Amino acid sequence: MKESVKRATSVIPGFVLSVLIAFAARSIESLLPIHVIGASVIALFIGMAINAFWRPAFLKPGLKFTSKKILKLAIILLGASLSVNVILSVGKMSLMVMFFTLLTCFGGGYFVGKALKLNWKLSNLISAGTGICGGSAIAAIAPVIEADDSDIAYAMSATFLFDMAMILLFPIMGHAIGLSDMAYGLWAGTAVNDTSSVVAAGYAYSEAAGDFATMVKLTRTLSIIPTVLVFAFISMRIKRKNNIDIKDGKKVNVWGLFPWFIVGFIALAGINSHGFIPEQVSLAAKDISKFLMVSALAAIGLGTSFKDMKRSGIAPMLHGFIISALVVVVAIAVEWCMGLV
Repeated sequence: MKESVKRATSVIPGFVLSVLIAFAARSIESLLPIHVIGASVIALFIGMAINAFWRPAFLKPGLKFTSKKILKLAIILLGASLSVNVILSVGKMSLMVMFFTLLTCFGGGYFVGKALKLNWKLSNLISAGTGICGGSAIAAIAPVIEADDSDIAYAMSATFLFDMAMILLFPIMGHAIGLSDMAYGLWAGTAVNDTSSVVAAGYAYSEAAGDFATMVKLTRTLSIIPTVLVFAFISMRIKRKNNIDIKDGKKVNVWGLFPWFIVGFIALAGINSHGFIPEQVSLAAKDISKFLMVSALAAIGLGTSFKDMKRSGIAPMLHGFIISALVVVVAIAVEWCMGLV
């Protein structure tokens, strides 16, 4: 009993600090005249800045708890805000563009990662962040493949830097090409990574383009479900292959390797798709999920140093740039083939 209380008490300092940073990040985000950077990225960088000067050992249990357990809880709650019905409101044309951009991210990302000699976890986190929805996709997939905190931080940074450039360049390129509001919204919604960046780039073009880009982005977020399932299967196969007891030849329990929090995520998404979750509850779950995810990323930042990221070199950033650039080109090329440009 005393041991359990001691363990529970030990997580409080790190958890509380992560939550405070999350509040600060949300406040900073709300003060920005244009939402060009999400609270999750702000929290990550605040955590890393604190880590550079202050790294007390007593914070470690709480940071581990927040970056692992709380992150999984946030992902489960995220399912309550997703609905397969959103796909129908956007139409098949956005799904066609998304199919090719996702194929570019994970197919092209595999070869780019190999060429740059990146570990498969970091390479796929960058591809997921680029292809799906930035930080949310990275946060959802990271616990499934048991990615290191430094890989998560690097993947977040790589997608964030490209997003900042796209917010400025997309409206200029859209006007230069002469895209309609719908064509531009589809392009921005499928090629820009983070939700806040999609909104910023979309409404910088026009209100109609911003509305459509946001709808496309919501549909794109749904691809988290199959992507997480695929990576859960891949991770389980790798664990099963590597965790064989050579001494007696017994294999580990496969059910013990399965990421069960994903079941909760899918279950809530399915329930919400059938309209069983009231809209207010769904919105509340989404807000709580986003805040917990920001807290988890603050904890990840607090446990990650710039020195660790520096050791990875420029290769991850180059990976993010190449894949993001390919997605931009592929998205507009598919629209052209569909006669939308």
